[in-house]
Amino acid sequence: MSKQKVEEEGGRPLPLAGVRVLDISQVMAGPYACMLLGDLGADVIKIEPPGTGDQTRGAMGFKMKGADSLGFLNMNRNKRSVALDLKSDAGKEVLKALAKHADILVENYRPGALRRLGLGYDVLKEINPRLVYTSISGFGQTGPWADRPGFDLMAQAMSGVMSVTGYPDSPPVKAGVPVADIGCALFAVYATLAACIGARNTGQGQYIDAALFDTAMAFSVWDTCDWWGTGKPPQPLGTSNKMTAPYQAMACADGHFVMGANNQKLWMQLCRLLGRDELPDDARFTTIAQRLAHRAELQEELERTFRLHGKDHWVETLLANGIPAGPILSYPEAFASEHAQVRGMRMDIDHPVEGKVPNIGFAVKLSGTPQQVRRHPPLLGEHTGEVLEEIGIGGAQLARLREEGAFGP
Repeated sequence: MSKQKVEEEGGRPLPLAGVRVLDISQVMAGPYACMLLGDLGADVIKIEPPGTGDQTRGAMGFKMKGADSLGFLNMNRNKRSVALDLKSDAGKEVLKALAKHADILVENYRPGALRRLGLGYDVLKEINPRLVYTSISGFGQTGPWADRPGFDLMAQAMSGVMSVTGYPDSPPVKAGVPVADIGCALFAVYATLAACIGARNTGQGQYIDAALFDTAMAFSVWDTCDWWGTGKPPQPLGTSNKMTAPYQAMACADGHFVMGANNQKLWMQLCRLLGRDELPDDARFTTIAQRLAHRAELQEELERTFRLHGKDHWVETLLANGIPAGPILSYPEAFASEHAQVRGMRMDIDHPVEGKVPNIGFAVKLSGTPQQVRRHPPLLGEHTGEVLEEIGIGGAQLARLREEGAFGP
Protein backbone atom coordinates (compact mmCIF):
# COMPACT_ATOMS: atom_id res chain seq x y z
CA MET A 1 0.00 0.00 0.00
CA SER A 2 1.32 3.46 -0.83
CA LYS A 3 2.22 6.02 1.81
CA GLN A 4 -0.38 8.36 0.31
CA LYS A 5 -3.12 5.76 0.71
CA VAL A 6 -2.21 5.22 4.36
CA GLU A 7 -2.32 8.94 5.07
CA GLU A 8 -5.72 9.23 3.42
CA GLU A 9 -7.04 6.72 5.94
CA GLY A 10 -6.34 8.92 8.95
CA GLY A 11 -2.60 9.31 9.32
CA ARG A 12 -1.93 6.20 11.41
CA PRO A 13 -1.20 3.10 9.32
CA LEU A 14 -3.35 0.05 9.75
CA PRO A 15 -1.34 -2.76 11.41
CA LEU A 16 -0.57 -4.59 8.16
CA ALA A 17 -0.07 -1.55 5.93
CA GLY A 18 2.83 -2.27 3.60
CA VAL A 19 2.35 -6.05 3.74
CA ARG A 20 1.59 -7.57 0.33
CA VAL A 21 -0.41 -10.82 0.11
CA LEU A 22 -0.93 -13.03 -2.93
CA ASP A 23 -4.29 -14.77 -2.51
CA ILE A 24 -4.26 -17.84 -4.76
CA SER A 25 -7.28 -19.44 -3.14
CA GLN A 26 -10.95 -20.04 -3.78
CA VAL A 27 -14.24 -20.74 -2.01
CA MET A 28 -13.96 -20.18 1.78
CA ALA A 29 -11.01 -20.88 4.09
CA GLY A 30 -8.30 -19.26 1.95
CA PRO A 31 -10.32 -16.24 0.77
CA TYR A 32 -11.63 -15.65 4.30
CA ALA A 33 -8.11 -15.74 5.74
CA CYS A 34 -6.89 -13.28 3.12
CA MET A 35 -9.87 -10.98 3.71
CA LEU A 36 -8.93 -10.81 7.39
CA LEU A 37 -5.41 -9.79 6.40
CA GLY A 38 -6.86 -7.19 4.04
CA ASP A 39 -9.16 -5.84 6.75
CA LEU A 40 -6.05 -5.24 8.86
CA GLY A 41 -4.41 -3.20 6.12
CA ALA A 42 -2.56 -5.70 3.92
CA ASP A 43 -2.51 -5.17 0.17
CA VAL A 44 -4.22 -8.40 -0.92
CA ILE A 45 -3.89 -9.33 -4.59
CA LYS A 46 -6.37 -12.03 -5.52
CA ILE A 47 -5.07 -14.24 -8.33
CA GLU A 48 -8.02 -15.73 -10.23
CA PRO A 49 -8.45 -17.99 -13.26
CA PRO A 50 -9.41 -15.94 -16.33
CA GLY A 51 -13.01 -16.26 -17.44
CA THR A 52 -14.46 -17.97 -14.37
CA GLY A 53 -12.59 -16.49 -11.43
CA ASP A 54 -13.10 -17.76 -7.89
CA GLN A 55 -15.69 -20.57 -7.86
CA THR A 56 -17.86 -18.62 -5.43
CA ARG A 57 -18.32 -15.75 -7.88
CA GLY A 58 -21.02 -17.59 -9.78
CA ALA A 59 -21.59 -21.01 -8.27
CA MET A 60 -22.37 -20.55 -4.61
CA GLY A 61 -24.85 -18.41 -2.73
CA PHE A 62 -27.52 -15.88 -3.66
CA LYS A 63 -26.70 -13.74 -6.68
CA MET A 64 -27.49 -10.07 -6.87
CA LYS A 65 -27.67 -8.02 -10.09
CA GLY A 66 -24.24 -8.96 -11.37
CA ALA A 67 -22.43 -12.26 -11.78
CA ASP A 68 -21.02 -12.46 -8.26
CA SER A 69 -22.72 -14.20 -5.35
CA LEU A 70 -23.25 -12.67 -1.93
CA GLY A 71 -20.90 -15.36 -0.61
CA PHE A 72 -18.09 -14.03 -2.81
CA LEU A 73 -18.93 -10.44 -1.89
CA ASN A 74 -18.67 -11.30 1.83
CA MET A 75 -15.25 -12.98 1.64
CA ASN A 76 -13.34 -10.77 -0.76
CA ARG A 77 -13.51 -7.13 0.32
CA ASN A 78 -10.24 -5.21 0.62
CA LYS A 79 -8.64 -7.10 -2.27
CA ARG A 80 -7.50 -6.38 -5.82
CA SER A 81 -8.12 -8.94 -8.56
CA VAL A 82 -5.61 -10.11 -11.16
CA ALA A 83 -6.80 -12.61 -13.77
CA LEU A 84 -3.92 -14.99 -14.43
CA ASP A 85 -3.65 -18.37 -16.15
CA LEU A 86 -1.22 -20.29 -13.95
CA LYS A 87 -1.15 -23.20 -16.38
CA SER A 88 0.54 -21.06 -19.02
CA ASP A 89 4.28 -20.36 -18.97
CA ALA A 90 3.56 -16.66 -19.26
CA GLY A 91 1.17 -16.79 -16.30
CA LYS A 92 3.79 -18.56 -14.21
CA GLU A 93 6.29 -15.86 -15.18
CA VAL A 94 3.92 -13.17 -13.91
CA LEU A 95 3.25 -15.00 -10.64
CA LYS A 96 6.98 -15.36 -9.99
CA ALA A 97 7.40 -11.64 -10.59
CA LEU A 98 4.58 -10.91 -8.16
CA ALA A 99 6.05 -13.33 -5.58
CA LYS A 100 9.33 -11.41 -5.67
CA HIS A 101 7.49 -8.38 -4.27
CA ALA A 102 5.20 -10.23 -1.83
CA ASP A 103 5.41 -10.96 1.89
CA ILE A 104 2.75 -13.70 2.00
CA LEU A 105 1.26 -16.20 -0.43
CA VAL A 106 -1.90 -18.12 0.52
CA GLU A 107 -3.14 -21.02 -1.61
CA ASN A 108 -5.67 -23.81 -1.23
CA TYR A 109 -5.06 -25.99 -4.26
CA ARG A 110 -4.99 -29.77 -3.80
CA PRO A 111 -1.71 -30.73 -2.09
CA GLY A 112 1.16 -30.73 -4.58
CA ALA A 113 -0.78 -29.00 -7.39
CA LEU A 114 1.22 -25.77 -7.38
CA ARG A 115 4.46 -27.70 -6.96
CA ARG A 116 3.65 -29.67 -10.10
CA LEU A 117 3.05 -26.36 -11.89
CA GLY A 118 6.52 -25.24 -10.86
CA LEU A 119 5.12 -22.74 -8.35
CA GLY A 120 5.73 -24.56 -5.07
CA TYR A 121 7.45 -23.12 -2.04
CA ASP A 122 10.77 -24.66 -3.05
CA VAL A 123 10.77 -22.57 -6.22
CA LEU A 124 9.35 -19.31 -4.88
CA LYS A 125 11.61 -19.17 -1.82
CA GLU A 126 14.59 -19.03 -4.19
CA ILE A 127 13.03 -15.95 -5.76
CA ASN A 128 12.04 -14.41 -2.41
CA PRO A 129 13.64 -15.99 0.70
CA ARG A 130 11.45 -13.96 3.09
CA LEU A 131 8.19 -15.18 1.54
CA VAL A 132 5.72 -16.83 3.93
CA TYR A 133 3.93 -19.48 1.87
CA THR A 134 0.70 -20.74 3.47
CA SER A 135 -1.08 -23.80 2.09
CA ILE A 136 -4.64 -24.54 3.25
CA SER A 137 -6.09 -27.96 2.50
CA GLY A 138 -8.61 -30.45 3.79
CA PHE A 139 -6.21 -32.92 5.38
CA GLY A 140 -2.77 -31.31 5.19
CA GLN A 141 0.23 -31.93 2.98
CA THR A 142 1.23 -35.25 4.58
CA GLY A 143 -0.50 -38.46 5.65
CA PRO A 144 -2.61 -41.07 3.83
CA TRP A 145 -5.60 -38.72 3.47
CA ALA A 146 -3.62 -35.79 2.06
CA ASP A 147 -4.85 -36.25 -1.52
CA ARG A 148 -8.52 -36.42 -0.61
CA PRO A 149 -10.78 -33.49 -1.54
CA GLY A 150 -10.98 -31.17 1.44
CA PHE A 151 -14.36 -29.81 2.48
CA ASP A 152 -15.77 -28.68 5.80
CA LEU A 153 -18.29 -31.54 5.95
CA MET A 154 -15.60 -34.21 5.54
CA ALA A 155 -13.35 -32.54 8.10
CA GLN A 156 -16.18 -32.42 10.66
CA ALA A 157 -17.07 -36.05 9.99
CA MET A 158 -13.56 -37.50 10.04
CA SER A 159 -12.20 -35.44 12.95
CA GLY A 160 -14.80 -36.62 15.49
CA VAL A 161 -16.79 -33.38 15.57
CA MET A 162 -19.92 -34.92 14.07
CA SER A 163 -19.82 -37.75 16.62
CA VAL A 164 -20.65 -35.25 19.38
CA THR A 165 -23.00 -32.97 17.42
CA GLY A 166 -26.77 -33.33 17.66
CA TYR A 167 -28.89 -35.24 20.19
CA PRO A 168 -28.45 -38.74 21.61
CA ASP A 169 -29.69 -41.45 19.22
CA SER A 170 -30.17 -38.94 16.40
CA PRO A 171 -28.73 -39.35 12.88
CA PRO A 172 -25.32 -37.71 12.30
CA VAL A 173 -25.45 -33.92 12.37
CA LYS A 174 -22.79 -31.39 11.40
CA ALA A 175 -22.32 -28.04 13.09
CA GLY A 176 -24.66 -25.53 11.50
CA VAL A 177 -21.82 -23.20 10.49
CA PRO A 178 -18.57 -24.23 8.72
CA VAL A 179 -16.41 -24.48 11.83
CA ALA A 180 -13.54 -26.30 10.09
CA ASP A 181 -13.37 -23.81 7.21
CA ILE A 182 -13.55 -20.64 9.29
CA GLY A 183 -11.47 -22.09 12.10
CA CYS A 184 -8.74 -23.10 9.66
CA ALA A 185 -8.73 -19.58 8.24
CA LEU A 186 -8.17 -18.19 11.75
CA PHE A 187 -5.38 -20.66 12.55
CA ALA A 188 -3.77 -19.91 9.18
CA VAL A 189 -3.86 -16.16 9.84
CA TYR A 190 -2.21 -16.36 13.25
CA ALA A 191 0.51 -18.73 11.99
CA THR A 192 1.10 -16.60 8.89
CA LEU A 193 1.45 -13.40 10.89
CA ALA A 194 3.79 -15.09 13.36
CA ALA A 195 5.94 -16.29 10.46
CA CYS A 196 5.90 -12.78 8.98
CA ILE A 197 7.25 -11.33 12.22
CA GLY A 198 9.93 -13.99 12.17
CA ALA A 199 10.79 -13.18 8.55
CA ARG A 200 11.21 -9.51 9.37
CA ASN A 201 13.60 -10.43 12.16
CA THR A 202 15.62 -13.04 10.25
CA GLY A 203 15.01 -12.40 6.55
CA GLN A 204 13.77 -15.97 6.20
CA GLY A 205 10.18 -16.93 5.49
CA GLN A 206 8.78 -20.42 5.86
CA TYR A 207 6.13 -22.86 4.69
CA ILE A 208 2.85 -23.19 6.63
CA ASP A 209 0.68 -26.30 6.34
CA ALA A 210 -2.87 -25.59 7.59
CA ALA A 211 -5.60 -28.25 7.43
CA LEU A 212 -9.35 -28.29 8.05
CA PHE A 213 -9.02 -31.74 9.64
CA ASP A 214 -6.37 -30.57 12.13
CA THR A 215 -8.45 -27.50 12.94
CA ALA A 216 -11.56 -29.52 13.71
CA MET A 217 -9.57 -31.82 16.01
CA ALA A 218 -8.01 -28.83 17.75
CA PHE A 219 -11.48 -27.43 18.43
CA SER A 220 -12.38 -30.65 20.26
CA VAL A 221 -10.35 -30.02 23.40
CA TRP A 222 -13.15 -30.70 25.92
CA ASP A 223 -14.39 -33.81 24.14
CA THR A 224 -10.91 -35.23 23.63
CA CYS A 225 -9.97 -34.66 27.26
CA ASP A 226 -13.22 -36.35 28.30
CA TRP A 227 -12.28 -39.42 26.25
CA TRP A 228 -8.68 -39.48 27.49
CA GLY A 229 -9.85 -39.12 31.07
CA THR A 230 -12.68 -41.65 31.06
CA GLY A 231 -11.68 -44.04 28.29
CA LYS A 232 -15.18 -43.66 26.80
CA PRO A 233 -15.85 -41.91 23.47
CA PRO A 234 -17.97 -38.80 24.10
CA GLN A 235 -21.52 -38.82 22.76
CA PRO A 236 -23.82 -36.05 21.45
CA LEU A 237 -25.66 -34.13 24.15
CA GLY A 238 -27.82 -31.70 22.22
CA THR A 239 -27.48 -28.28 23.84
CA SER A 240 -26.18 -29.70 27.12
CA ASN A 241 -22.61 -29.46 28.38
CA LYS A 242 -20.50 -32.44 29.33
CA MET A 243 -18.71 -30.56 32.15
CA THR A 244 -21.58 -29.04 34.10
CA ALA A 245 -25.37 -28.91 34.51
CA PRO A 246 -27.79 -27.25 34.14
CA TYR A 247 -26.25 -25.51 31.13
CA GLN A 248 -28.50 -25.92 28.09
CA ALA A 249 -31.70 -24.97 26.28
CA MET A 250 -34.86 -25.28 28.37
CA ALA A 251 -38.49 -25.55 27.30
CA CYS A 252 -40.85 -22.89 28.61
CA ALA A 253 -44.42 -21.72 27.97
CA ASP A 254 -43.76 -20.33 24.48
CA GLY A 255 -40.68 -22.13 23.19
CA HIS A 256 -37.10 -22.46 24.40
CA PHE A 257 -34.36 -20.30 25.86
CA VAL A 258 -30.82 -21.05 27.08
CA MET A 259 -29.53 -20.77 30.62
CA GLY A 260 -26.57 -21.84 32.69
CA ALA A 261 -26.27 -22.39 36.42
CA ASN A 262 -22.85 -23.87 35.87
CA ASN A 263 -21.39 -23.73 39.37
CA GLN A 264 -22.66 -24.56 42.83
CA LYS A 265 -23.33 -20.95 43.80
CA LEU A 266 -25.46 -20.30 40.72
CA TRP A 267 -27.25 -23.62 41.19
CA MET A 268 -28.33 -22.68 44.71
CA GLN A 269 -29.35 -19.24 43.51
CA LEU A 270 -31.43 -20.72 40.68
CA CYS A 271 -33.29 -23.06 43.05
CA ARG A 272 -34.15 -20.18 45.40
CA LEU A 273 -35.27 -18.00 42.49
CA LEU A 274 -37.56 -20.73 41.14
CA GLY A 275 -38.98 -21.48 44.57
CA ARG A 276 -37.63 -25.01 44.30
CA ASP A 277 -35.85 -25.23 47.65
CA GLU A 278 -36.21 -29.00 47.67
CA LEU A 279 -33.90 -29.52 44.67
CA PRO A 280 -30.52 -28.84 46.37
CA ASP A 281 -31.34 -31.55 48.94
CA ASP A 282 -32.36 -34.07 46.29
CA ALA A 283 -29.59 -36.72 46.21
CA ARG A 284 -29.64 -36.66 42.40
CA PHE A 285 -28.75 -32.97 42.23
CA THR A 286 -26.56 -32.03 45.20
CA THR A 287 -23.28 -31.76 43.23
CA ILE A 288 -22.30 -31.08 39.63
CA ALA A 289 -21.26 -34.71 39.19
CA GLN A 290 -24.65 -35.91 40.40
CA ARG A 291 -26.50 -33.43 38.22
CA LEU A 292 -24.53 -34.63 35.20
CA ALA A 293 -25.36 -38.24 36.04
CA HIS A 294 -29.07 -37.36 36.24
CA ARG A 295 -29.19 -34.75 33.49
CA ALA A 296 -32.53 -35.85 32.02
CA GLU A 297 -34.30 -35.84 35.40
CA LEU A 298 -32.78 -32.46 36.20
CA GLN A 299 -34.08 -30.97 32.94
CA GLU A 300 -37.53 -32.44 33.58
CA GLU A 301 -37.69 -30.94 37.08
CA LEU A 302 -36.58 -27.49 35.97
CA GLU A 303 -38.87 -27.40 32.95
CA ARG A 304 -41.86 -28.10 35.22
CA THR A 305 -41.29 -24.61 36.58
CA PHE A 306 -40.01 -22.95 33.39
CA ARG A 307 -43.21 -23.95 31.56
CA LEU A 308 -45.18 -21.62 33.83
CA HIS A 309 -43.93 -18.53 31.96
CA GLY A 310 -42.56 -17.49 28.55
CA LYS A 311 -38.96 -17.14 27.45
CA ASP A 312 -38.83 -13.34 27.74
CA HIS A 313 -39.90 -13.57 31.37
CA TRP A 314 -37.28 -16.17 32.21
CA VAL A 315 -34.40 -14.51 30.39
CA GLU A 316 -35.10 -11.18 32.08
CA THR A 317 -35.65 -12.78 35.49
CA LEU A 318 -32.54 -14.94 35.40
CA LEU A 319 -30.31 -12.12 34.15
CA ALA A 320 -31.67 -9.76 36.81
CA ASN A 321 -30.57 -12.30 39.40
CA GLY A 322 -27.09 -12.88 38.00
CA ILE A 323 -27.77 -16.17 36.24
CA PRO A 324 -26.61 -16.41 32.60
CA ALA A 325 -29.49 -16.72 30.13
CA GLY A 326 -30.43 -15.72 26.62
CA PRO A 327 -33.02 -16.08 23.86
CA ILE A 328 -32.49 -18.37 20.87
CA LEU A 329 -32.53 -15.99 17.90
CA SER A 330 -32.81 -16.55 14.18
CA TYR A 331 -30.30 -14.73 11.98
CA PRO A 332 -32.83 -11.99 11.12
CA GLU A 333 -33.52 -11.53 14.85
CA ALA A 334 -29.83 -11.55 15.75
CA PHE A 335 -28.89 -8.94 13.14
CA ALA A 336 -31.93 -6.82 14.08
CA SER A 337 -30.94 -6.79 17.75
CA GLU A 338 -29.79 -3.49 19.18
CA HIS A 339 -26.62 -5.17 20.38
CA ALA A 340 -25.62 -6.38 16.90
CA GLN A 341 -26.31 -2.91 15.55
CA VAL A 342 -24.19 -1.23 18.22
CA ARG A 343 -21.41 -3.75 17.52
CA GLY A 344 -21.60 -2.96 13.79
CA MET A 345 -22.19 -6.56 12.75
CA ARG A 346 -23.79 -5.55 9.47
CA MET A 347 -22.29 -3.00 7.15
CA ASP A 348 -23.36 -2.00 3.65
CA ILE A 349 -20.45 -1.42 1.32
CA ASP A 350 -20.35 0.29 -2.05
CA HIS A 351 -19.89 -1.84 -5.17
CA PRO A 352 -19.57 -0.59 -8.75
CA VAL A 353 -22.14 -3.09 -10.08
CA GLU A 354 -24.36 -3.94 -7.12
CA GLY A 355 -24.60 -0.55 -5.44
CA LYS A 356 -24.89 -1.24 -1.72
CA VAL A 357 -23.87 -4.76 -0.70
CA PRO A 358 -24.51 -6.17 2.81
CA ASN A 359 -21.40 -7.51 4.55
CA ILE A 360 -20.86 -9.08 7.95
CA GLY A 361 -19.07 -6.57 10.16
CA PHE A 362 -15.59 -6.88 11.63
CA ALA A 363 -15.49 -9.56 14.31
CA VAL A 364 -12.85 -7.75 16.38
CA LYS A 365 -12.45 -4.04 16.98
CA LEU A 366 -9.12 -2.18 17.08
CA SER A 367 -9.14 1.08 19.04
CA GLY A 368 -6.17 2.84 17.47
CA THR A 369 -6.50 1.67 13.88
CA PRO A 370 -10.12 0.71 13.25
CA GLN A 371 -10.56 -1.66 10.34
CA GLN A 372 -12.02 -0.17 7.20
CA VAL A 373 -13.49 -1.26 3.92
CA ARG A 374 -10.86 0.32 1.70
CA ARG A 375 -11.77 -1.67 -1.41
CA HIS A 376 -14.98 -3.21 -2.68
CA PRO A 377 -14.94 -6.94 -3.52
CA PRO A 378 -13.14 -6.78 -6.87
CA LEU A 379 -14.51 -7.49 -10.30
CA LEU A 380 -12.68 -10.33 -12.01
CA GLY A 381 -9.33 -9.05 -13.26
CA GLU A 382 -10.23 -5.47 -12.32
CA HIS A 383 -6.72 -4.59 -11.17
CA THR A 384 -4.54 -6.69 -13.48
CA GLY A 385 -2.95 -3.74 -15.29
CA GLU A 386 -2.64 -1.65 -12.14
CA VAL A 387 -0.87 -4.34 -10.14
CA LEU A 388 1.51 -5.31 -12.93
CA GLU A 389 2.45 -1.69 -13.53
CA GLU A 390 3.43 -1.43 -9.85
CA ILE A 391 6.01 -4.20 -10.27
CA GLY A 392 7.35 -2.78 -13.51
CA ILE A 393 5.49 -4.90 -16.06
CA GLY A 394 4.10 -2.80 -18.90
CA GLY A 395 4.57 -1.83 -22.51
CA ALA A 396 6.11 -4.44 -24.75
CA GLN A 397 6.56 -6.92 -21.90
CA LEU A 398 2.88 -6.71 -20.98
CA ALA A 399 1.90 -7.11 -24.62
CA ARG A 400 4.12 -10.19 -24.94
CA LEU A 401 2.66 -11.77 -21.81
CA ARG A 402 -0.85 -11.13 -23.05
CA GLU A 403 -0.01 -12.63 -26.43
CA GLU A 404 1.45 -15.71 -24.71
CA GLY A 405 -1.74 -16.31 -22.74
CA ALA A 406 -0.78 -15.10 -19.26
CA PHE A 407 -4.20 -13.57 -18.76
CA GLY A 408 -6.29 -16.15 -20.57
CA PRO A 409 -7.36 -16.61 -24.20
